[in-house]
Amino acid sequence: MKIHLLSWNVRGANNCDKRKVIKTLIKKNRVDLVCLQETKIQEMSRGLIQSLGVGRFLEWGTVDSRGSTGGIVVFWDNRVLDLIELEKGEHSISCHFKNCEDGFMWTFTGVYGATMRRDRECLWNELGAIYGLWNGSWCVAGDFNAILSPEERSRGGSLNLDMRRFSDVIEDLQLRTCLR
Repeated sequence: MKIHLLSWNVRGANNCDKRKVIKTLIKKNRVDLVCLQETKIQEMSRGLIQSLGVGRFLEWGTVDSRGSTGGIVVFWDNRVLDLIELEKGEHSISCHFKNCEDGFMWTFTGVYGATMRRDRECLWNELGAIYGLWNGSWCVAGDFNAILSPEERSRGGSLNLDMRRFSDVIEDLQLRTCLR
């Protein structure tokens, strides 16, 4: 079974016009699972979810923003994915799913990482806890607010301690990177 997934740092979803753009993209690409980061929405409502998603078969979970920063929303078509369990962290939200078509069980984690270096360890700990929670396939997507290599920086530079730590976390959790 092929799941169509959209992960996007929207840098604010309070604007009605931006929500229309998001909804159009979801509809055009027939997306089954959506993860939006940096929503900047303190309390998500069903009305807001419906203004973002397509159809009446939506289920969702959120990590609300703190003030005007952060926020993650994950929503999905419940005709495609059946939610088994949901876990919220400070910087992530994880959904353990069962595919409706074939019964395959897997986990999705949406991330919006801390912008301050000193707070990133909290995200790494959250991911470690999720890694140990459920068995099977795991997809992690979002904005980590961290980089893996100097080439990702506009000003270049050399490999630093933060990059090494991020790389170690990816290795420890047996993740593969896919940048698009």
